[in-house]
Amino acid sequence: MAFHDVRFPDRIAEGAEGGPEFSTSVIVSSGGHEQRQGNWSAGRGRWNVATGLQDDNDLAVLIAFFRARAGRLHAFRFKDWSDYQLDRQVIGTTGGGDATWQILRTYTSGPTSVTRTITRPVAGTVRCWVNGTERSLGTGSSQFQVNLATGVITLGSALAGTTGQAIEAACEFDVPARFDTDTLPLRLTAFQIGEWSDIPVVEIRE
Repeated sequence: MAFHDVRFPDRIAEGAEGGPEFSTSVIVSSGGHEQRQGNWSAGRGRWNVATGLQDDNDLAVLIAFFRARAGRLHAFRFKDWSDYQLDRQVIGTTGGGDATWQILRTYTSGPTSVTRTITRPVAGTVRCWVNGTERSLGTGSSQFQVNLATGVITLGSALAGTTGQAIEAACEFDVPARFDTDTLPLRLTAFQIGEWSDIPVVEIRE
């Protein structure tokens, strides 16, 4: 298996149905009380991309993409249109030594905050601020670099050598995903007309 650094067709993904899912074991006592156990440390996305198909051209594009990925074998980039933008957020604080920092997204609801690792930022969208000053992308000592395959930002030596300065990032991002089926069941209802019931795509851990 491999990761193919290509994005699932945006036009189809835009109409996909789905979102984050979790795995929770629930035991209900005879009195109706529950005991719940979370099986995953973080959620992952799941979508049905069949709802995004609009015409025969979409079908042809999907079939070609599915064949190139060999069903479930190879992963790819997927744009979750409901959650693909990281607004400017703090991802760390300089300590005088560490030069590399993972892009993170924090979701907050009431007193609870959940952190998500962003591993597939989109080229040309990543921005970085150190101590409130935006830095440019490049190899200079006061610039930053970003790995688009890991979501890791590397600060130039002059920036990494400082202490107590907030590091902020913003970007668009894709989700690493794969098909969760090795077949594409098409039900033919008339000549050159078909219906797709369910084509699952699931987020993978990286």
